[in-house]
Amino acid sequence: MSFLELEALTKRYGEHAAVDGISLRVAKGEFVSLLGPSGCGKTTTLQMIAGFVEPTAGRVTLEGRNLLAVPAARRGLGIVFQNYALFPHMTVAENVAFGLEMRKVGRTERQQRVAETLALVGLAGFAERHPVQLSGGQQQRVALARALVIQPGLLLLDEPLSNLDAKLREEMQVELRRIQRAVGITTLMVTHDQAEALALSDRVVVMHQGRIEQEDSPLAAYEHPRTGFVCDFLGKANLFKVDRVDATGLAVGSLTLPLPLGESAAVRAGDRILVRPEKIAFGEPGPAALPARVTNRVFQGNHWLVQLHTALGDALVIRQNDGSACPVEGDEVHLVWRAEAMRAVAAERPAG
Repeated sequence: MSFLELEALTKRYGEHAAVDGISLRVAKGEFVSLLGPSGCGKTTTLQMIAGFVEPTAGRVTLEGRNLLAVPAARRGLGIVFQNYALFPHMTVAENVAFGLEMRKVGRTERQQRVAETLALVGLAGFAERHPVQLSGGQQQRVALARALVIQPGLLLLDEPLSNLDAKLREEMQVELRRIQRAVGITTLMVTHDQAEALALSDRVVVMHQGRIEQEDSPLAAYEHPRTGFVCDFLGKANLFKVDRVDATGLAVGSLTLPLPLGESAAVRAGDRILVRPEKIAFGEPGPAALPARVTNRVFQGNHWLVQLHTALGDALVIRQNDGSACPVEGDEVHLVWRAEAMRAVAAERPAG
């Protein structure tokens, strides 16, 4: 039996389906991210699990228990909000202890659990400080400690790192994953940040227009996206339309390409070939090399982001900064990639 299970969960506002009949199973101890753009239904899904929004239809069960029949305050879930929602007039220890006080936990046990949880999140020496005296990362740790101290069966994270700067966000990703593994708590996170979801999750659930487009391990979702939306949303993508498929391979514009490995039966004319920009190199002319002109390049420290124009449309290449020269604007180049770098993406079918 799944630890957390959503069955045909739906939320409608009039004729609009914010969440459109999604079903999902989460195993005990698993870290799952609901990933997608604003308006895709991920936050509404989390709010229905938490009890803040009433579903139009469907079921939510936790360890076999019908969660929708339980008031939000009694579901026993740990929740970390985007803005942390700390009480400014309380100390760190008082903020963390608040949930225990509401549950009538005795003072001695309360103090012990608060101390243990603050140590877990790296704030052992901060118990008497107030939120205004803390950095953004420290405030995030306090919010996490407050959610964990009640020993919930399920941890819900609503864009927990979005208010942090880029460097601190990366550091907190490592810390959040460490803490989740140390505690072993089942975690469901909502995020629009692809890198965050890939770094933290055992499984990513990509949502679009209220539905699940794909659920998979981070590596599988990135390497084998099933739809054009997942291609575009989960990392950068080059997509080239297949004009013809025959025994010689794929005809893509003027290129003759081998069939993607293991996908020969699935590729059809009108489908697209995905090649991630980090898997494209600058090479020599040939029947499988795509002529291109560099239109722009952006230096990003450990790599160059190179934009190009080709007969098949605009393309993007990520070139590692290995010390060698990188093509400049106006250079004529040829793009090459290995057969195993290609993925077939079926043409989008009309809705309905």
